[in-house]
This record gives sequence, C-alpha cells and structure tokens, in this order.
Amino acid sequence: MRRWGVVAALAMALAGTAAQAGVGVESFSMPDPGGPPIEVGVWYPSDAPAKPTHLGLSVQDVAVGAPVKGRGLPLVVISHGNGGSYGGHYDTAVALAEAGFVVAALTHTGDNYRDQSRATAMWERPRQLKVLIDHMTGVWRPGVVDPKRVGAFGFSSGGFTVLAAAGAKPDMTGVAAHCREHPAFYDCRLMGQRPPGAPGVFVADPRIRAVVSAAPAMGWSLTKSALAGVAAPVQLWRAENDEILPSPFYADAVRANLPRPPAWHIVPGATHFSFLAPCSAQARAVMGPLCADPPGFDREAFHRRFNAEVTAFLRRELAAP
Repeated sequence: MRRWGVVAALAMALAGTAAQAGVGVESFSMPDPGGPPIEVGVWYPSDAPAKPTHLGLSVQDVAVGAPVKGRGLPLVVISHGNGGSYGGHYDTAVALAEAGFVVAALTHTGDNYRDQSRATAMWERPRQLKVLIDHMTGVWRPGVVDPKRVGAFGFSSGGFTVLAAAGAKPDMTGVAAHCREHPAFYDCRLMGQRPPGAPGVFVADPRIRAVVSAAPAMGWSLTKSALAGVAAPVQLWRAENDEILPSPFYADAVRANLPRPPAWHIVPGATHFSFLAPCSAQARAVMGPLCADPPGFDREAFHRRFNAEVTAFLRRELAAP
C-alpha cells in the first residue's frame, strides 16, 4: 500500500493541473439489443466555462452539453454498485475528465435505485458494460474516443462487473456453500430475497486494458481459475472496516487469486460506502446511511487522494502508444 503522504502530494499536483481544464457533461439513453434502453452519463474535457450545476443530488462544476476538447481520447467506463445509478461516482468522473479522459457511466438495468428486479443476475452487468463501450467507441461523437485505450472502474457489484468484463469467469457454483456459512452477509440476504436462478453467460470485452475495482462484490466466486483470463492490470481497493463485504471474503480473495499482483490499497478507517462520492446536504437527507462515515473519517479528503491514485493508474496504463 502506498504512503498517503505521497498520494496527497500527487493529488495536489493533479488538482493544480485540473484547475485549468474544463469538464463537459451530458446524459442520454442508449439502445440495448438485450433489453430496454440504458441511461448513461458522460463527462469529458471541454474548453467551455464550467459553473456549479445541480445534477441529481450533487452540485458539479461542469458545462452541460459543451463541445468536446480533443480527439482520440482514452475512455473509462463506470459500473455502480447494487441499487445505484450512473451518478454515484461523479467526483471520480470529473477528476478523470479534467485529466483528459472521456468517462461514461451507466445505470444498470434491473439493478438500480428505482428497480431491483434483476439485482442478483450478475451476468447481465458485464454485457451491459460491453454495450456501453460499443456505443461510446462507435456511435457517440465519432473519432473522439480511442477504441484501443479503454479502462473500467467499478464499485461493489460494479467492482465485480469490471473484473468479469475484463475476462473473469465467476464460479457461481459456490453460492450455496458461501451462504450456508455466512447467511447474514449482505449478498446472501439479497440472493435470499431475489434468487438469481440459473446463471447466464459472463460476457468479456477484450478492449478493456485497465481495471479499477473498489470493494468488489462476490470475491469468493473469483477463484484462481475464474480470474485466469484477466490480463489487464488491476488497481484493487478495500475499505479497512467494510461492514457490507467483510474481509477476507471479497477484495482479499480477488487479490490472492489474480494472475498477477494488483496495485493494492487498503483505506484506513473507511467503511463500504466511503467509496461513494462525498454527499451534498440534499444527498445526505435522501440517502442517509450511504452518506455516513465513521468518526474521524473525512470522505472528501479521502476522495481527493483516491481520485488522484485512480487517475494516475489509468493515465499510466492507458497512455498512448
């Protein structure tokens, strides 16, 4: 684990660079051949002047619908956690856009804050992420995105999603044994409420060249053989006090079983939802526990360091040839 002093210095350096960059943002629905249209949010570099803008439950310094600055830009796709939406990691998206990335986040069909009907059909998530990459590299503003420079960021169920999209083949036969031993774990309670049924096919996308996985769900299903197909470098994060996906069954299992060691980070004092963007007053009123942090833990300070580390990793791994 890197020293936080080094990370803080990097965050300040990136902040100084980012202050000169603008960020455009837009949202739309894209067609999905396998289901209903998918809601998408996109952040990207722009020369347009940014201003504080209310978007959902957040206030972002962005320019809505602004022109894109640049062509052949690297793309990062974002997969949210169970019950989330495309805006759950907006601060990371803004930081990446300031650094020159196009960032596209989707709201997963059947697993979002409005609809939990397919929350345990985990194989549908990487397929939807592939549809997003197809759209961003082939339909959205042709020529802006470099299809050979694609990264993926995911949190919780999204952390599992990006690993599967990068080539993991989860072993779903272990669900029953895991839940017999740990019936109180969140994933087991969720599967008890919404049995996943017969597992489908996990679709990989070989265009993904780098993965950031924060607090990945269902790590116990990612055995050595399941992860053998992940060739992309991985930056892997765990909250020290993750109450939803406790150690050693999730992020630790992924770390142990990846074919090559990841860039590994344990966040001191953090709990599971510390990886979500810092909450506005409006978000705290609506989201409640998802905005609560342990005494002494500063989510805003952590996210400055987190976003700097994520940006540095993706910048390095998605550098132009």
